Amino acid sequence: MTTPFRSRHRAGRRAARRDGQRRPGPRWGLRIGTGASVLLLSASGVGHAMVTGVESGIGRVDAFTGMSNRPGGGKGLNFLVVGTDGRDRLTEEEKRRYHLGGQPCHCTDTLMLVHLSADRDRASVISLPRDSYAEVPAHVDPVTGRPRDRRAMKLNAAYAEGGPSLTVRTVEHMTGVHIDHYLEVDFTSFMRSVDAVGGVEICTSRPLRDSYTGLDLPAGKSRLNGGQALQYVRSRHLDGSADLGRMQRQQRFLAALIDKVASSGVLMNPIRVKDVAGAMLESVRADSGFTANDLVDLGQAMRGFTASSSEFTSVPLASLEQPVPGVGSTVRWDPVAAPKLFQAIREDRPIAVRRDRPEPRATAVEVAPDRIQVRVADGSGRAGPAAAVARDLRATGFAIVGTPGDSATGRAPHTPHTPHTVIAYDPRWNRSARSLAAALPGAQLRPVAGQGPVLRVTVGRDHTEVRRVRAEEPAREPGGIAAITGDEAVCP
Repeated sequence: MTTPFRSRHRAGRRAARRDGQRRPGPRWGLRIGTGASVLLLSASGVGHAMVTGVESGIGRVDAFTGMSNRPGGGKGLNFLVVGTDGRDRLTEEEKRRYHLGGQPCHCTDTLMLVHLSADRDRASVISLPRDSYAEVPAHVDPVTGRPRDRRAMKLNAAYAEGGPSLTVRTVEHMTGVHIDHYLEVDFTSFMRSVDAVGGVEICTSRPLRDSYTGLDLPAGKSRLNGGQALQYVRSRHLDGSADLGRMQRQQRFLAALIDKVASSGVLMNPIRVKDVAGAMLESVRADSGFTANDLVDLGQAMRGFTASSSEFTSVPLASLEQPVPGVGSTVRWDPVAAPKLFQAIREDRPIAVRRDRPEPRATAVEVAPDRIQVRVADGSGRAGPAAAVARDLRATGFAIVGTPGDSATGRAPHTPHTPHTVIAYDPRWNRSARSLAAALPGAQLRPVAGQGPVLRVTVGRDHTEVRRVRAEEPAREPGGIAAITGDEAVCP
């Protein structure tokens, strides 16, 4: 059983007395707030006076003192963004409304490695699963003062065992990436920040409901206020993907927040920048080296930062459930793909595929097109439309069966003329039908009980185009890295 990091608040008080700063308030789990704060302040280009005013409200934490045998620093700047599960600063009404009962575990609820490129034109955000198998280095227990040997535990338990310093040491040991700055945030301030920018727009291909957090979103586009954003990034009981799906939603939300800030005019208004950044940073704890000079220098280089400048991924995994005696069920990092990812970070290289020629944006769908079988029939009365539709559907990834232009049974060359394109589907494959419909705008869905897994498209006279689609969550080949750019994650 891990020893709680009981000295955390006492150390915070001692640091506050040393630095002449206020005592930092208890923290509530960060998902993405600090990453957005750094990018927002950096991109704003506000002057020293304003940034110094914001900086003075940041609590300080000792994250690097006494560390040795660290990885060498590479190009760019690396932040370890950490959130704990404290919730003391929320009101009882907020706890009730957003389903925040229970006791905190005083461990890191979320960890993200944020890399800013040396030329400041790219930010790479890597989610580190909290249940990752980790071997924490030998260290001195901050409570008892006794030495402790290197041992296995879950990554999020390093904070409970030895606070920020042990967390940084563990991440550096696992990734080989030199951490330049440590940031820890109270998520309550993030809620206020979302409200300060007027809410953030999120798109989902299916309804999202989680009774644990109270999240209840319809399919399509929704504008989330601070409380709803909190529910969205906390939810982990939407499907079998649990924490992994939650990390992807956190990344999608961060991309949407960056897009909102970059496109809404906030960056052109120094007063709004200071208000929003102040809301984000009012409860941040950071290492003592994170100063106003860093913010101003970054700001001068990042005025043109947009959602397309960011890229998001999670550490590639080899095993999702590997029990470890005395530790519990852990996830194991892919021994081939994970080192490649962190090597790219050390070498300041992009992790997402970037095309020289932009392609038409693909619509995110719930079911990957390569998992959907489609038979295409001609109902337009014109020669060739079925073959063209089949070709275009195949190009976007759908599995085409049969000969395009044949009827659903394959016995007649054409179906009777139909004014509208129709997708006939077995109700058991309704998710696949919705995904196919996204590729055929205007198509009518027609349930046919007992039809089976093959969806049948009858091309009507109203057909105009086939749109590109992609799986809502990026797929990864064995040994590969699934990464997307921010503009792929935001609503079209």
